[in-house]
Amino acid sequence: MKAVSNLDVERYMGRWYEIACFPSRFQPKNGTNTRATYTLAADGTVKVLNETWTDGRRGHIEGTAYRANPASDEAKLKVKFYVPPFLPVFPVVGDYWVLHIDSSYQYALVGQPSLSYLWILCRQPHMDDAVYNELVERAKEEGYDVSKLRRTAHPDPPPASEESPRDGGMWWLKSLFGSLNG
Repeated sequence: MKAVSNLDVERYMGRWYEIACFPSRFQPKNGTNTRATYTLAADGTVKVLNETWTDGRRGHIEGTAYRANPASDEAKLKVKFYVPPFLPVFPVVGDYWVLHIDSSYQYALVGQPSLSYLWILCRQPHMDDAVYNELVERAKEEGYDVSKLRRTAHPDPPPASEESPRDGGMWWLKSLFGSLNG
């Protein structure tokens, strides 16, 4: 599996909407309007804010991303989150490889070497079907079982800011025990 070389990290920063993903126990199964916001820190790491809405309530988790190998020009990152989010005790670290990005940095295909996680991301909450199909084909070429892809609903745009009723921080706990509905 080959990651993008020479990723312009500054251009990659900002908000990305999840268009499709492999379902994971770390996300509510019935979450909508899922998005990630990346902010470059002075030390070169990236602040990660993942958000999703379930029944009108905002669930979120914050983490940090950094180059897996600082000497490499490949877009192979590590992402670290702490659980529980309200009492950061246990670090959870995962791979985040940018497998494809268009020249205008408007859509991306992100995965990792075990082929267990896959995301199709876009700067807008909706993606043209031709672009989506192209990214699905790229994922298939990398060895992903694309039949596992689940489209993410974006029925009502959430607030631009973090002002929204919160889920109380319990979505992460429910997800660990597999009791999220969907």
